[in-house]
Amino acid sequence: MAPRPELQGFVFSEKLGSGSYATVYKAYRKGEIREAVAIKCVEKSSLSKSAVDNLVNEIALLKKLNHDYIVNMKDFQWDTHYIYIIMEYCSGGDLSQFVRSKRCLPERVCKRFLQQLGKALEYLRKQNISHMDLKPQNILLSSRQNPVLKVGDFGFAQYLRPQDGATSLRGSPLYMAPEILLDYRYDARVDLWSVGVILYECLFGRAPYSSKTFTELAEKIKSRKPIQIPYGVEISHDCRDLLQRLLQHNPDQRIMFEEFFTHPFLDLEHIPSADSYEKAVALVLEAVEKDSGQQFADAVRLYGDAIQHFLPALEYEQNAAKRAAMRHRVEEYINRAEELKARLKPASIPAALQEVLTPYQELVQLSGDDTHMLAALKIVEEAERLENEERYESALKKYELALGALIPILCGGSVTGRRHELLQHQLNRWMSRAEAVKTYVKINSLSLSDSSEVKEAEQQAGITDSLRGQCSVQ
Repeated sequence: MAPRPELQGFVFSEKLGSGSYATVYKAYRKGEIREAVAIKCVEKSSLSKSAVDNLVNEIALLKKLNHDYIVNMKDFQWDTHYIYIIMEYCSGGDLSQFVRSKRCLPERVCKRFLQQLGKALEYLRKQNISHMDLKPQNILLSSRQNPVLKVGDFGFAQYLRPQDGATSLRGSPLYMAPEILLDYRYDARVDLWSVGVILYECLFGRAPYSSKTFTELAEKIKSRKPIQIPYGVEISHDCRDLLQRLLQHNPDQRIMFEEFFTHPFLDLEHIPSADSYEKAVALVLEAVEKDSGQQFADAVRLYGDAIQHFLPALEYEQNAAKRAAMRHRVEEYINRAEELKARLKPASIPAALQEVLTPYQELVQLSGDDTHMLAALKIVEEAERLENEERYESALKKYELALGALIPILCGGSVTGRRHELLQHQLNRWMSRAEAVKTYVKINSLSLSDSSEVKEAEQQAGITDSLRGQCSVQ
């Protein structure tokens, strides 16, 4: 039996976890700065040929990979009994533990984690690398407070181009794509199925094919029944769409990587990052210029684009004072955009036309006894009422519920002619309203200090008088 692992230059602390051929310990690097690390200790005598191959593969990949959302390997060493892989320490544990502790995660948190996972996969795709074992246990969190997701455990990963196929059984059954279990041939698209299972588990607290035995799991997969969203759980239309497209049994019907990276729910363009604030300020300066030149339609569009970058910038900023200052400015831009929208609306409706049906009233009238359509329209009506009462969170839920019902009706082919035209027009308007309400919800979820604190925060944030002058609106 091998002795307890020891490595020169490090002090071992508690055990973090263990697998079939390795144990991971928390350790501290000796020296003036006690850096915490995670050390994966692999007992040489326990290694089979396949385990050696996996280990060599993992070390080779980790040496090459360098990304914010992938666990960083700092070094590797060996002695008579062990091989040591020294990695960054992630104090938040793994995603599986995090989900279990919360039972399930709010959609906004799932989206943030999915964006980070998406960026990691985008990076791996550029290297022609497929992970092959994506699951919550292999995804670590930097901390419990403001956690950042880190993809780890590359023992099964391999270089695999989209057209390449493979035949060996890889990954964990609960997160494994059906084509691996049924046909034993697969390609890089298996990672997309695993992402779908992970998203499902984050949203609903369990994997879609949760089973007590492998036999039970295999039977569920063989049935090829479409995966159902749990009844009574409200998720946005974009989230539902992405989930259903990821969890397609047939890989040829599954969403492609290019579509996944550009999907509106993933929204990689607006992932919180160090660049978010710079992009937002550049767009605001452009908006102010258009505003000053009375090009109000362009100004509204640019203010809106800027706000969509300010929101992730607010999430990324860790300094409370700077965040308060930024939020104060964002509220000003939102108010100005709303002022300009009001100015762009027709001043009044001629009295002769006041008796004409609105598009919504006409749509209701044309829907006759279509109970599904009428029920969804009633929900929209309720959403608009809640929005007018400034009950934004409730309004957003109603908008998303109604859109989730109406979009399939529009796309299903049962609505034609004038009713199709009206529904399409109204859906565009309601989706726009839903996005605006979502913005208000995000802004209102961030605390705002009083004006004196804001002024002090602006100075700390580097918002100078000259910049304030450039960004103010008249």
